Amino acid sequence: MKTVGIIGGSGFIGSYITKIFLEENYQVRVSTTSFQNIEKYQHLFSLANSENMMVMPLDVREVNLLEEFVDGCEILVHAGTPFVLDIKDPVKELFEPTVQGTRNILDVVSRSRKVKKVVIIASIASWNTSFPLNPATYSPGHIFTEEDSPYFSDNDHPYGQAKYFADQEVRKFINDHPDLPFEVTSLSPTWVVGNSLSERKDSTSLGMQYLIKNKITDNPFIKLLFEKDVKFSMIDVRDVAEAVFQAATIWGIHGRNYLIANESYSVSDISRMLNNEEPIQNAEILYNSALAKKELGIAFIAAKETLLHCM
Repeated sequence: MKTVGIIGGSGFIGSYITKIFLEENYQVRVSTTSFQNIEKYQHLFSLANSENMMVMPLDVREVNLLEEFVDGCEILVHAGTPFVLDIKDPVKELFEPTVQGTRNILDVVSRSRKVKKVVIIASIASWNTSFPLNPATYSPGHIFTEEDSPYFSDNDHPYGQAKYFADQEVRKFINDHPDLPFEVTSLSPTWVVGNSLSERKDSTSLGMQYLIKNKITDNPFIKLLFEKDVKFSMIDVRDVAEAVFQAATIWGIHGRNYLIANESYSVSDISRMLNNEEPIQNAEILYNSALAKKELGIAFIAAKETLLHCM
């Protein structure tokens, strides 16, 4: 059995990734930053084939722990960067684990003799730090593809900036190492939605679903979304997991950074669908995932189907 290491494999997205690799009969290593708090990852032991899973403590800022985690893995999936909106210290909470963590992972993997594939869950922010808003210099109906140059603004949220800089580390690593013995592929999902595999309440993605469903606008970001009735591109969490699995098992896609996105709806219509009501406006495509669909062979679940069945 091949061994896959999933950094952040007990989180909202990571749990689905862990699930699919277990179902495909891999030996799975899952990292957690809260090893003493078993409630963070207890739900994984109810998954099929969980006897083939090992949970290990890991902070990507600690190279010695990374080396221990990576040792023996043929595939490494990085799904462990924090998604945080309310922050007090951007450096400690975002930039160190996201940017320095990515740098550490690439350094450790470059010294591994066994890793053959690295899949990094980047973010739509690696293409547009203003997401879900369009950059001011772009036309209102602009449709993003992988042909676009990444957009960055130092006025945007620190989360978007951190994800942008982390992806720049990946681009630099690939350019500086033209003869790698392994492939590196990135996936950049838009807002990831769906139901959780756990009872955890600390997922920012799920928290956003709750706030938008109930129109709670205490958070400045959520308030802005409703004030502008922003069109928000989404992707089902199950599709992200499937994209990760395909990217990990398909060869010849080294260096790609795929947009993983589905339809966009206005926030008011997203709120309606989360309350089991029909949307008023039609969906739009603002982030085009044709390349991912073609090369990874995925047929995405319709955003409406996902939202109408969210708990």
